[in-house]
Amino acid sequence: MASPITFTSAGTGAASSYGAPSNLQKAVLSVHKPPKAGGAAKPGELMHDITFQFNPRELSLTKSTRWERDLQPNHKKSGTPEYKGAEPVKLSLEVFLDSTEHMDDGVVRKVEQLFACCVPTEDSRRQGKGSPPWVVFKWGGMTGFPAFVASVAAKYTLFTPAGVPVRAVCTVSLEEISGELGGQNPTSGALAARDSHVLVAGDTLQSLAYRAYGDPNLWREIAEANNIDDPMRLRPGSRLLLPALEEVRGG
Repeated sequence: MASPITFTSAGTGAASSYGAPSNLQKAVLSVHKPPKAGGAAKPGELMHDITFQFNPRELSLTKSTRWERDLQPNHKKSGTPEYKGAEPVKLSLEVFLDSTEHMDDGVVRKVEQLFACCVPTEDSRRQGKGSPPWVVFKWGGMTGFPAFVASVAAKYTLFTPAGVPVRAVCTVSLEEISGELGGQNPTSGALAARDSHVLVAGDTLQSLAYRAYGDPNLWREIAEANNIDDPMRLRPGSRLLLPALEEVRGG
C-alpha cells in the first residue's frame, strides 16, 4: 500500500506553511560521500551543498508497505494480511531555476550539479563499488532522511538568443537509503536505522528518546544524528531520524 503525503508551501520561493518562520530560508540539498565504514545511519563527509534559488512549492512523500496473504484451505478467501516490511520512503520535489537576471549559464550548471548526483562517486568507483552520493534535503529546521537521487528530469523553458537555457523546471526524486527489513515485527520495539518521527507540538528530544529507546538520557544521540544545535527549538512538522537502538548502545 502506498501512502503519498504532500506538503504545500505558500507559494514559489516561500517558506513551508507548517511551522514556518517569517524570514525566508532556502531549501538545500546536502551532497555527501557514502560512509566509509558502511551502514545506513549517517552520511559520510560533506562534498557540497546545492542551494535552491526558489523553494519548492510542494514536497510529495510516498511510503509503501508490503503485505502477504495466505489462501485458506477452502481457497475461497484469503487469510489475514501478514506484515512483510516497508519499502524506503520516496520524496519528490519540483524546483524552479532562473538566470534571466544575468542571462548566463547558471541554470545549466545547477542542472549539471543535480545530474551529477545520479552517478557513482569517484572514490566508490576506485573501490569497485559504484555507490551513489548520499543526499539530505534540508529546509529551515526540517532535515530529511539520508537518501540517494533516483532521478532528475529537467525541462528548459527559456533560452538566450545564443541558445543558452536560462530557465528550467526540475523534478528531483529521492529515495531513502535503507528501508525496513522484511519480516520485522513492528510491535517488537526493534528499530531500524531508517526510523523517523515527524515532530508534533509538545515533543522533546527526551520524550522521543524515551519512546524509542526507553531511556530519555539518549536524547543526545538523536540530536547528533539530526545536526540539532539547540534542542529547545524543535519545529512541529520536521522529520527527525532515529538511530538504531543497537547503534546507540554501541556508541
